[in-house]
Amino acid sequence: MLERFTTALVAFGPFGILLLAGIDSLISLPAALDFLLVAYAVKDPQNAYFASLMAVVGSTAGNVALFMAARHGSRRFLKGEPASVRGRKFQQWFHHYGLLTVFVPAVTPVVPFPLKVFVMSAGALRTRFGKFLVVIVLARSIRYFGEALLGVELGEHAKTFLLRNAWSLLGVVLALATGMYLAIRYRLRRDASVL
Repeated sequence: MLERFTTALVAFGPFGILLLAGIDSLISLPAALDFLLVAYAVKDPQNAYFASLMAVVGSTAGNVALFMAARHGSRRFLKGEPASVRGRKFQQWFHHYGLLTVFVPAVTPVVPFPLKVFVMSAGALRTRFGKFLVVIVLARSIRYFGEALLGVELGEHAKTFLLRNAWSLLGVVLALATGMYLAIRYRLRRDASVL
C-alpha cells in the first residue's frame, strides 16, 4: 500500500515529490525518496533539478515542523535548565557540536541514520532556528541535487552506483563532519585563549 501511495505521489511529478519529501521528514521511509528522485531524474532529466528543489523544500518543511514540535513540547515538560550536571553538559555539547549530528544523517543517502532523533534534540535543546535551518537546507541540497545529477549523468546506472559506493559516500560525509568538528574545536579554543 505504501509503495502504491509513493508511486501515486511521484506520478504528480515534482509537486508529488514535494509532498513525499515532507512526509518522509515526519515519518520514516528509509531511502525511498532517494531512489525515487534518482529514478525521476533518469525518466525526466529536464525537470530533475526542479524535482530536487521540491524535495529540498518538502524535506525542510517537514524537518522544521518536527523541530518546532520538539521545541514547543520541551517548553511544556522542561521548565528552565536541566537539573542534572550531565544534562547541562549534554546541552552545552549539543550547542557546540550538535548540528553536526543533524548534518551527517541529513546529507547521507542510502545508509539510514536516525535524523529525526537529532532534529527533535535540536528543537528540545533550543538550538537557534537560523543555524538549524541553514544546516538542513545545505545538507538536503547537497543530497538531493547530487542524486539528480547522478540520475541525469549516469541514467539507469545511477542506482547501481549509489548502492555500490554507499560506504565510500558515507566515508566522505564522515570526513567532512570530522573536519567541521575540528574547525569548531579550533575556533572554541582560540576564542577561549583570547578571553
